[in-house]
Amino acid sequence: MSSSTAVLDRSTVPAVGTFRAIGTSHEILATRPEALEPALRYAQDHLAAVDAACSRFRGDSEISRLADLAADSDAWCYGSPLLLDYLEAARHGARISDGLVDFNVGTALVDAGYDEDMDAVLARDHFLVTAVGHVPGWERVTVTGSGRINVPQGTLLDFGATAKAHAADMIARTLAMRLPGGFLVNLGGDIATSGEIPDGGWNVGIEAADGALRQVVAITNQAITTSSTQKRAWSTDRGVANHIIDPRTGLVVERVWGQASCVAATALEANTASTAALVLGAEAPYWLAERGVSARLERLDGSVVTVNGWPEDDAFDAPDPRESQSTMKPEGV
Repeated sequence: MSSSTAVLDRSTVPAVGTFRAIGTSHEILATRPEALEPALRYAQDHLAAVDAACSRFRGDSEISRLADLAADSDAWCYGSPLLLDYLEAARHGARISDGLVDFNVGTALVDAGYDEDMDAVLARDHFLVTAVGHVPGWERVTVTGSGRINVPQGTLLDFGATAKAHAADMIARTLAMRLPGGFLVNLGGDIATSGEIPDGGWNVGIEAADGALRQVVAITNQAITTSSTQKRAWSTDRGVANHIIDPRTGLVVERVWGQASCVAATALEANTASTAALVLGAEAPYWLAERGVSARLERLDGSVVTVNGWPEDDAFDAPDPRESQSTMKPEGV
């Protein structure tokens, strides 16, 4: 996940609200002030429901209960409509990424040290790795027409690469159907837009891990996300770990890129692409180019590679933060 803060030009977007949920900060921008409060209420209620269904850090969530059932043998459960929807979103991400973004990596994340909420993980001085991550594979999780979810032994589902982005899409879509005006929904750096568009589009600032504003880019009926390997990183006896697993190895990804930003039709697809880029490392520009994804890849030293028409950083002359309506401050997927 990633977090974000807004630096708002109120002459362009008159209303902005922020709140915290699911371990990070979020914001909603609205073109009509009267729509902001009901938009915030809906977003908070939706994320609370997602947390209850999909959090692996809550013992009472549907995901955690399924993991308990699968501890010693293959298992199954009937999923709620919300869990089934977010599972299908995760399956879509796995399919379009050729399995590079795999939601069946929960056990590998625990083995790497991501066994608690991220605040608790980052508060530790060190972590001893005692097992090599095991990834059963996303295709082994099946769903029947009756809503029965079948999983192999040892499954711990993790929707970290898709749930927040999918929630941004769902919230933005619902707000446009229920409320007047236009909306930018920024869930910790996963940004979806809907409804009417401000003059000039939605201006989104992209920040580096140190908080420096790199760029301001404008989007219209699009989504944009940034995934990072820098903020959510912790020390282990095997080196620095991060929260992104390469499902081909079961290990945390090598940090070739500090962060990756992608634009797509939905936040789910944009975040799937940005996460896959971090998994692929040096191969990422070619993979993104073949799929027509516009992307900005930043190495740990700050150097940048752009793909499929993403504007070069030097196309912007020291942008004023007030020019960006929402700033993406990456902490992770």
